[in-house]
Amino acid sequence: MPVHPEQEGSLALPRHEFGLDVVALIGTLRYAQHRSVPEIRADLVARGVAICERSVTNLLDRYDELLALSLVSDERLQRVTAAQGHVVLALDGLQPDVGHEVLWVVRDCLSGEVLRACSLLSARRDDLAGLLGEVRGALHVPIIGVVSDGQRSVRAAVAKGLPGVPHQLCHFHYLREAARPIFEADRHAKKMLKKTVRGVRPLERRVEGRTDRAAVAVKGYCAAVRSALTDDGRPPLSASGLKLHDRLNAVVASLERAAKKGAFRAS
Repeated sequence: MPVHPEQEGSLALPRHEFGLDVVALIGTLRYAQHRSVPEIRADLVARGVAICERSVTNLLDRYDELLALSLVSDERLQRVTAAQGHVVLALDGLQPDVGHEVLWVVRDCLSGEVLRACSLLSARRDDLAGLLGEVRGALHVPIIGVVSDGQRSVRAAVAKGLPGVPHQLCHFHYLREAARPIFEADRHAKKMLKKTVRGVRPLERRVEGRTDRAAVAVKGYCAAVRSALTDDGRPPLSASGLKLHDRLNAVVASLERAAKKGAFRAS
């Protein structure tokens, strides 16, 4: 019978052909960068990993299972929370694609540690209440508060799973709601700014195939404008309209300096 190296278990899962590094990368692309399965496969292929979409889906399931397993240790929870004497829970869900499972995460706001994570098909009250109940049963310290985005099902789950525990809207969502009028004005300003820089593609077509100094400069500035247009901020902490305004002003200032230096004179 074949004999496997002792170190194999630390590199790949049993009966799997891809290493744990690939599994970890797939999880990062999915949940940190919100990539779809086809986009994840394209990224892996670009890195030299020959893989199909079905395998990406399977490995994503393995990532969710490994994440859940790493967070269910009661000893770990007790070790993390014992020193501070109590916890404040944050509950939130992430759905990378519409119609797919939602990854629900329970985190301790004081230590920053993730206490539980699991994928659920829905955000039903009973399911979320069960998740909160698991956390409460594993802790040896009291839960003194919960913060969330205020979703109706989440509020109902906290009331059922953690009766009597104070529950409030998280600071980010509170600020976002308070800043909504400013956000709408900023979004309108960005829309108006975009209209002033239309026509990048025709400029790029005019210098296609050219390698002279002027063409290289034009291509670089067109790329800078494209990057500025797609670099969205995250309200209320970052206003995308103001960011676009600042970046376009920087492009204009650079264009003026380049023009004075003669960068657009064809060689």
